Amino acid sequence: MKRIILTADDFGIAPEVNAAIAQGHRDGVLTCASLMIGAPAAQDAVALARTLPTLAVGLHIVVADGMPVLPADQIPDLVDSRGRLRGDLAVAGARMFFLTRVREQLAQEIAAQFAAFEDTGLACDHVNAHNHMHLHPTVLSLIMQEAKPRGIKHLRLPHEPGQLALAPWIALMRNRLQGQGFICNDRLAGMAQTGHMTEARVLALLETVGEGSTELYFHPATRATAALEAEAPGYDRAGELAALTSPRVKARIESLGLTLSAFRDLR
Repeated sequence: MKRIILTADDFGIAPEVNAAIAQGHRDGVLTCASLMIGAPAAQDAVALARTLPTLAVGLHIVVADGMPVLPADQIPDLVDSRGRLRGDLAVAGARMFFLTRVREQLAQEIAAQFAAFEDTGLACDHVNAHNHMHLHPTVLSLIMQEAKPRGIKHLRLPHEPGQLALAPWIALMRNRLQGQGFICNDRLAGMAQTGHMTEARVLALLETVGEGSTELYFHPATRATAALEAEAPGYDRAGELAALTSPRVKARIESLGLTLSAFRDLR
């Protein structure tokens, strides 16, 4: 069977993103959304998700370049002067690995994000991380530590064939997930096109889908705003929404015999 999972990340970052995710699910092929539980429009996203029982919602863990759940004074080594999680990913990642106090604060923040998601009452379909930071071995350990006792079994594997620089990290991550009984997608498509998953690109990627499970992920919005542009400059968010609601994309998925799925469908 060829399963295809179509996920929108950053659910909760802005009302325009939330509205696009709802439209992409109701009128298109979007199957999943990953919720930023500490983002400004997270409560709007949760309310919207409750009206969309067939939308599979997961947790989009944010450990860098975003807003935390905990107050800044509880995690001073994770945040900058604005109270925002540090945006310099390489430096933040090194600090998480080498500094004990940073790891302790990171553990508290990740636990708080899981608890906040749990408080919504939504079933957690999957877990992934903003900027694929769950590739970081420390972040992954803490995510597994929080997910397992909650019965959350599905995590995104950000493996796109051809991304050779990530190959050692992907192999390590896959082995750790499988060794702990977690379930992940076989591959990811579209990392090179992040923020630019237009109809033409999605149609081309669909032709590459093989046996097993393939995830395509998106960052749609109903319109561009200054705040969204500041978060991710140059993203074609409206073009991505158009792709998700494209009759051509839907028809090609059907003609290729691809099964629209959520992570919960993976065994």
